Amino acid sequence: MTYKLQYLSGFGSHFSSEDERCPNSLPVAQNSPQQCPYGLYAEQLSGSAFTAPRNENVRTWLYRKLPSAVHMPFQPYNNAKYLTQNWDEQPPNPNQMRWKPFDMPATSGKGVTFVEGIHTVCGAGDARVRHGLAVHIYLCNVSMNDSALYNSDGDFLIVPQEGILDITTELGRMTVAPNEICVIPQGIRFAVKVKAPSRGYILEVYDGHFCLPDLGPIGANGLANPRDFETPVAWFDNADVSEFNVISKYQGSLFVAKQKHSVFDVVAWHGNYVPYKYDLSKFMVINSVSFDHCDPSIFTVLTCPSLRPGTAIADFVIFPPRWSVQEHTFRPPYYHRNCMSEFMGLILGRYEAKEEGFAAGGATLHSIMTPHGPDVKCFDGASKADLKPERIAEGTQAFMFESSLSLAVTKWGVETCQKLDAQYYECWQALKNNFKIDN
Repeated sequence: MTYKLQYLSGFGSHFSSEDERCPNSLPVAQNSPQQCPYGLYAEQLSGSAFTAPRNENVRTWLYRKLPSAVHMPFQPYNNAKYLTQNWDEQPPNPNQMRWKPFDMPATSGKGVTFVEGIHTVCGAGDARVRHGLAVHIYLCNVSMNDSALYNSDGDFLIVPQEGILDITTELGRMTVAPNEICVIPQGIRFAVKVKAPSRGYILEVYDGHFCLPDLGPIGANGLANPRDFETPVAWFDNADVSEFNVISKYQGSLFVAKQKHSVFDVVAWHGNYVPYKYDLSKFMVINSVSFDHCDPSIFTVLTCPSLRPGTAIADFVIFPPRWSVQEHTFRPPYYHRNCMSEFMGLILGRYEAKEEGFAAGGATLHSIMTPHGPDVKCFDGASKADLKPERIAEGTQAFMFESSLSLAVTKWGVETCQKLDAQYYECWQALKNNFKIDN
């Protein structure tokens, strides 16, 4: 199914959209006129403080059949068994971690929706003080029907790995396939439909919102270009609904409220606080054409900045197909330790630095100051390779959630999922001491 989308001309720009079934449904001149067209209600959704600086101020006006306030009281919703914000479930563990591909729900047996299939792997911070992040895996096999989720705690960056997601939001619909991503900002209600067992990754940030990184000396063009991001076109659900469940993620827990109408009743909207998607194949790679190895920050698609300049709560980084042409250089990722946490996932293919053991649908976590780098096979091959121009990572898409925060792993991540690879450390054990002193 293909849904109508419109291209973002740039982050921070103003957009407007109305369902083609209701022409002229956007009010003229006033955001909240005494009477809205078609008898609609005006409702503002704010993603920043009212008094935030203009370049940081985000909000969207929604013109809908009924206000969001028309619902019954929220009650606890315990259907997502492995969603957590408890970072003290397990003792700290600085070891390199690798997970084999996470199991998707079986096609037979109980259906699992996107909400029910969220499994928290690691995280840090506290949603109550709006500081931190969480990394989740979603594993689902049935659609969300007559229900919607919204996240009061922060933004969701969703990375499908297997299975196409048909996502309906209050602002419209979009299809997100593997090798694409989408961002659902804090507070925007959405539902996910699937046609087959589906698996993917979620980066949730409690601080601010995702934005494009500054380009510095790169200049005006490069990396993820604003023109390649898409946001939905207004669409409303006109079907009769006798009972609809609104699920709220609030302070790390889920709650549900019932109502007698769909939340997808927005006929028109305008503003700059929107869900959006991006095709990772459109990323414009920047790389060295002489010698030496650039830092992986050149592969940043989106970032959620912290209050410290140049330091991120979270970066979303990819390692796409590209040409490698450096001379006199060890081309794969170098051995390193750093002050960031690195959670990696693999959407498809084989990751260039570890072609064995790191499989699509799995993950790795290299914690702050924990050493890591290429395995033995990769090191030996790259050290002896004929350094001619070479196309690398063809048919592959690896990514990284990188954070300045020290991430704690959940009990599900360590024990329950039974996918943690206890032999991961062995990939470095056969590295030899090649040191020589010529007499």
